[in-house]
Amino acid sequence: MTLVSSPDPVLDANLAIALDALLAEHSVTRAAARLHTSPAAMSRTLARLRRTLQDPLLVRAGQTMVPTPRAQALREEAAAVVGSLRALLSPGTGVDPAGLRGTFTLQAADLVGAALAPGLLRLGRQEAPGVSFRFRAEELEAGTALRDGRIDLEIGSIDHVDPETQVEELVGLRMMAAVRPGHPLTEGPLTPAKLAAAPHVAVSRRGRFSGPLDTALAEQNLHRRVTITLPGHLAAMTLAAHSDVVCLVPAALPGAAPSPLTDNATALGLRLLDIPLALPPLTVGMAWHPRHAADGAHRWLRDAVRRILRTPTNPTA
Repeated sequence: MTLVSSPDPVLDANLAIALDALLAEHSVTRAAARLHTSPAAMSRTLARLRRTLQDPLLVRAGQTMVPTPRAQALREEAAAVVGSLRALLSPGTGVDPAGLRGTFTLQAADLVGAALAPGLLRLGRQEAPGVSFRFRAEELEAGTALRDGRIDLEIGSIDHVDPETQVEELVGLRMMAAVRPGHPLTEGPLTPAKLAAAPHVAVSRRGRFSGPLDTALAEQNLHRRVTITLPGHLAAMTLAAHSDVVCLVPAALPGAAPSPLTDNATALGLRLLDIPLALPPLTVGMAWHPRHAADGAHRWLRDAVRRILRTPTNPTA
């Protein structure tokens, strides 16, 4: 440790550290070795301490040095001050989830929330029983909400680019056509023309009637008819399970493990059909503000989301 001078010795943390070493070692040489400095530098620091405290602190007694009464009185206090400084300036340590208390606020689409909620309840019960979770719909401007602290984590398709926002990709998905059992599209191979001729439900919280599927169909001079738009996938899948509309749902990429994000389509009994068109993959990620990057509690939350969305099965909470 390099000892540096300060114009105000009262505020010089190095003096407190040196005092603690000198009172513990009763030797300038051993105190210098303890703080990785030279005996000459430590001798000069002892002189400063003597001037500051107006006490000799350590005095010669034969071949050794002994503390004065003032030094003995300062011994425990100096050690406590140095211990507090080390704790203050040390990197943050891991957090025990069992001791966490409070509420995490997450923003996610209904399908993502439905996939996350059972797993978060399970992990919360097992690891962090003092934690609660609040899900908010995608009505907030996520970048601003993260910056203002109104949400702790955004999960979904992260489409905003804020310079300070930290984003991590979690899982890649493809879109498939979901229909009720016995739907006409389940008879024979699905072609672009047959897909375009069927009635569709579109999922858009902004009420849009078109999307990437329409672009892909247009390249083949085809056009689909969207008969209704709904703001969430769960409502759209429920409608598809009880009517002839086609609903697009995210599913695992070929060769990947099944995603918890498709559990609800399976639970509703929907048939998932490969779309015979090149559609861009959907990336689900999470975003957070950098002030939470090193926070132990937020790290536990991010790890919990990773474990849930990257796990093939989603046990019941």
